[in-house]
Amino acid sequence: MLTTITAAGQTYVIDTQHPEQTIEHFGASDAWSMLNIGLWPEEDAQRQIADWLFSTECDENGQPQGIGLSLWRFNLGAGSSEQGDSSYINKGTRTECFLKADGIYDWTRQAGQVRFLKMAKERGVPYLLAFLNSPPVHFTANGLATNTGRGGTLNLRPECYDAFAQFMAESIGGLEREHGIHIDYLSPVNEPDGSWNWQGPKQEGSPATNREIARVARLASQAFTERGLKTQIVVDESSDLRCLLGIHDTSWERANGITAFWSKDSTASYLGDTPLVPRLQLAHSYWTNTPVDYMKKIRLLLRDELKKYGVGFWQSEICIMSNDKEIGGGGGYDFTMKTALYVARIIHHDLCYANARSWSWWRACGADYKDGLIRVYDREHRGRDSRLLWALGNYSRFVRPGAVRYNITSDQEEDPYGLMASAFQNKDNSWVVVVINYSQQEKPFSFSVYKKKNKWQPYRTSDAEGETLKPLTPCKGRISLPPRSITTFVSL
Repeated sequence: MLTTITAAGQTYVIDTQHPEQTIEHFGASDAWSMLNIGLWPEEDAQRQIADWLFSTECDENGQPQGIGLSLWRFNLGAGSSEQGDSSYINKGTRTECFLKADGIYDWTRQAGQVRFLKMAKERGVPYLLAFLNSPPVHFTANGLATNTGRGGTLNLRPECYDAFAQFMAESIGGLEREHGIHIDYLSPVNEPDGSWNWQGPKQEGSPATNREIARVARLASQAFTERGLKTQIVVDESSDLRCLLGIHDTSWERANGITAFWSKDSTASYLGDTPLVPRLQLAHSYWTNTPVDYMKKIRLLLRDELKKYGVGFWQSEICIMSNDKEIGGGGGYDFTMKTALYVARIIHHDLCYANARSWSWWRACGADYKDGLIRVYDREHRGRDSRLLWALGNYSRFVRPGAVRYNITSDQEEDPYGLMASAFQNKDNSWVVVVINYSQQEKPFSFSVYKKKNKWQPYRTSDAEGETLKPLTPCKGRISLPPRSITTFVSL
């Protein structure tokens, strides 16, 4: 069945006979703010932030109270916090580690982050992921959680691979045993192919070669299996989509991620037959969002390469960087639709051209930089929401785990500075259509999916007062889209 959508004289077609990817979740991470926010004495302020991020409830007027994230990313710390200034890492980006230097685990550590894990589960977040930026400092080659003074290999002493795997297994098991928190996924490395080689003093991190990543994943799989853990191990949080497709600003040992892990010819790093390791490639879509036409091109190349090996794709981290010049780069916080629309366009491209099954923003909360969904004033113990938060909510709140995306085609090329539309069907058979109007002009828009689905509830996010997923009057698929807005339609 082909279904037509018409907007401003342009016809869109939803091909309901040919589903694309299944959406697994939308997420964000607790780094590094929740270490402090989770310890704020003002519980109302904590609850407000948790509600903004996780809630799927509505008030008496039908206004969503939060964006309903379906994945929460927990930063499993390496211990730079215990090292203080000698860690060579900025204070605001240090983390605690459950494992102490004497080999004893202290489950009172990372208390603020654990509190938000619990608050996420209390609000119905269905999936949790733990990720590491570095092995624990007790195991690293230089005794630090940053790669300062080293090359492009994993900052892990050769004799500590097994201990590292056991640490991950004990941490995952301990979170469930001690805190009642089940972790669904574990990501053991983060941006291992970054050309900067993770040199301090900025934050925790380590490079790693593909063979080292594969070794860590195999040992973690063995350790998890021996303990009866069902947590899946995902790889490899690549720093740049270009590193998955070739050699980009690094050596061959840290390049061509797709073939390295998923081609059987890559015998030293193949993970396709490793228990608990799903056929998924995790990557961050930094640096590939400009020029705008290139953003589409590289995602289509990525989609086609992944299809060759039967591998799914998760876009697992992004925020605004210096090359995002259209909105002035990452410096300074932006509460407006300027950043919100820019990010919505990235979400659209990742979902519709790279066929991402999961999409995550970097930080849930941040300071004076465009990396937080929520602007936090830590000294005042308060947060402030942004249009960026609610823009993500146009997807995360309504496109639920298990939803299937259906392709939309048109007789005209999609305009990344105009209208961009995507369509999904949830497991409960409800349809969701998300439409971005990037332009400065109002756009008439009308559509239909099935005759039985001819009434829709729209929710709008714009710079207008009160329009943060604001529920509008139900319509029959005909509406005018204001300039610089995002509107989600949910079938009734």
